[in-house]
Amino acid sequence: MPTPAAIPLPLKWAKVIDQTRCIGCHACSTACKSENEVPLSVHRTYVKNVDIGVFPTARRAFQVTRCNQCENPPCVTACPTSAMFQRKDGIVDFDKDWCIGCKACIAACPYDAIFINPEDHTAEKCNMCAHRLEVGLEPACVVVCPTQAILVGDMNDPASKVAGIINREVVAVRRPEKDTRPKLFYKGAHTATLDPLAALRPTGGIFMWGEQVGRLGGKVTSGTSSAAGSGTRTTSSAAAVLSYDIPHNRPWDWRVSAYTWTKSLATGAYLWGGPAVLGIYNHDSAMWRLAVPFVAGFFLAITGLLLIADLKQPTRFYYLFLRPQWKSWLVRGGILISAFAAILALHFAFGLTGNGAAGVALSWLGAPLAFGTAIYTAYLFAQAKARDLWQNPMLPAHFGIQSLLAGAALWTILIPAGDLVGGPDLSVSVLTAMHLLMIGSELSMTHGTAHARAAAREITHGEFRGFFALSLILSGLGILTPIFGAFGALCALLGLLAWEHAHVQAGQSVPLA
Repeated sequence: MPTPAAIPLPLKWAKVIDQTRCIGCHACSTACKSENEVPLSVHRTYVKNVDIGVFPTARRAFQVTRCNQCENPPCVTACPTSAMFQRKDGIVDFDKDWCIGCKACIAACPYDAIFINPEDHTAEKCNMCAHRLEVGLEPACVVVCPTQAILVGDMNDPASKVAGIINREVVAVRRPEKDTRPKLFYKGAHTATLDPLAALRPTGGIFMWGEQVGRLGGKVTSGTSSAAGSGTRTTSSAAAVLSYDIPHNRPWDWRVSAYTWTKSLATGAYLWGGPAVLGIYNHDSAMWRLAVPFVAGFFLAITGLLLIADLKQPTRFYYLFLRPQWKSWLVRGGILISAFAAILALHFAFGLTGNGAAGVALSWLGAPLAFGTAIYTAYLFAQAKARDLWQNPMLPAHFGIQSLLAGAALWTILIPAGDLVGGPDLSVSVLTAMHLLMIGSELSMTHGTAHARAAAREITHGEFRGFFALSLILSGLGILTPIFGAFGALCALLGLLAWEHAHVQAGQSVPLA
């Protein structure tokens, strides 16, 4: 019987990039585009240039940038349809036929290595030219590199050159704190290239060969740009400026900001609409039988439409249920929303027959589903491991408060003040104050990473400071809802929307690559 040391380990592909050999010729980038038919404006691999030092003691450092082929890939966990998957040989690959274009993989990747192909509207990235490896050929980038700076091999084979470098020489990986265990190793790379916050971005977005233009929701220009309000603040003591980079974009745009708001309205309308809160209406009243499920269902329908509209492949939205990957919070959230919608439909159908008691019975399922629908986005955002601002353990509680606030404000607007029982107008004031306290806590606390601090600064002093100021002003008026009535409740709702937009977009604004 062989000893454990004699048992061969399975094949595990890894890549080493020797930055001491790289001359920045971009041959790997062009070969990759040719081999994999990558369209213009997007890249599976590219070479980032950083100018370090001050003349005459200056140098240019390069970093070949691409998918890190993680041992623990967050993109695979986040993908709702298993379109992004990990092969037995360790390669993280993708299946375009099952991609719905949700961009959850892009939000999850700490290396900004995934993009949406502008021609077929599906997610794509470097897969180490798996089709070449399978027939005994090296990846295109390895073949064309004139200085042999790129190596691919089996990291479990002691005889491979890659394993020799990984096991015997000093190598580094990008963002090890994310616990993705990358299989892309850098030899001789400068910290100013490995750390995306170490080098300043050039003012105005003007790089070596042109100006960056965003493709999706907006350009990622924050965190290290003087134009973004952060002055010369970087994470490096070296004088370093990006001289060439590709555009990096926020994957989730205003539709995701709006969906979190309409979802709060839908769930809050149901949680606040029951007889326990509006006690003047018994279970046989039209208010409970018809108005509550209709209003909640209306905003839930808008939520669903916003989610589908945000997909790059909206006609494939049903793949979420046809081929669910159960670790993904997009799948879990889709199930929660669908189950909640079914409860609302049954409630309304029974209400049309005059059977309000059935709605009360259904509420024993409806209330937990509404609460789950309200807070699941916190876990979806947490699954986006690349976005440090969203890694906040208080986010589920904050989403719960936002749901109750939205529901109380909505009923304050829809129902005459004299008919309210249970004090939703007063609750708007209390819940708005709690919402502001949660915001204050999130922004004033000591953030654990430079990425989280940079994103928080984008809210208070950067690109989204206008939305932040508007949310504070409107929420301040919302606290006065017992005095202003429906106007105060409307201000509270609009203030909530302004905050949602600032929070969602700022969380995606920090450079990752």
